[in-house]
Amino acid sequence: MTNSVSPQPVLVIMGVSGSGKSTVAGILAGQLGWELEEGDDLHPEANVEKMHAGQPLTDEDRWPWLDKVAGWISEHTQAGVPGIITCSALKRSYRDVLRGRNVVFVHLAGGKDTISKRLTTRMDHFMPPALLDSQIATLEAPGEDENTLVVDIGRRPAEEAAEIISRLGLRPEPSSPAAGAQFRGAVPGPAACPPADSP
Repeated sequence: MTNSVSPQPVLVIMGVSGSGKSTVAGILAGQLGWELEEGDDLHPEANVEKMHAGQPLTDEDRWPWLDKVAGWISEHTQAGVPGIITCSALKRSYRDVLRGRNVVFVHLAGGKDTISKRLTTRMDHFMPPALLDSQIATLEAPGEDENTLVVDIGRRPAEEAAEIISRLGLRPEPSSPAAGAQFRGAVPGPAACPPADSP
C-alpha cells in the first residue's frame, strides 16, 4: 500500500500594514525552501503613487492588483507547488478572489499600538503610518468558515513563523536545502491547536 502525502498549501500571509507580513513570510520561505512573492510588488504604479501620497486605495484600485495576486496563487495550486505570498487581504470580498483549494490565509493579528510602533521604525515601505487607521477600519477579520490560521503578533518574528510551521504541519520541499534541517529558533506551537480549516 502506498502512503499518499497531501499537497502542501499556498500561504497568503495577510494583515494590515506593519503587522510583519514580509518579515514572517521571508523566514518561512527560508526555512521551508518555498517560493515567495511580495504582493506589494504586484501593485500597479498608480496604486503605489496614491499610497506614497497618503491616499487610501479604493476597491476599484485594488481589483486589478488582487487579480494578479490570485493569478500567482492559481499557478502554484494548479501545479501542486507550495508557495508564500504576502497580501493585506483586508476584506472578505478580497479574499473571495484569492481563496481556492489548498490556500490557507495566515492572519497576523495585533493591536494598533503594537503595529504603530512597527510602522514608525520602517523606512523602506511606501505605506505611510497615517494610513494605518484606514486599514484597521477596512479590515474584516476572517470568519470561522474561512480557511484561516490566526497568529498573534508582538513576539519575535521567528517565533511567529515557528508557530505557523508547527500548527499547519509544514515541511521543507525535498529539493530545498532546508529539507532535513532543523528549524533554527523554532518554538513549538500549541500541540492541541486544531487544523487551520477547523471552526
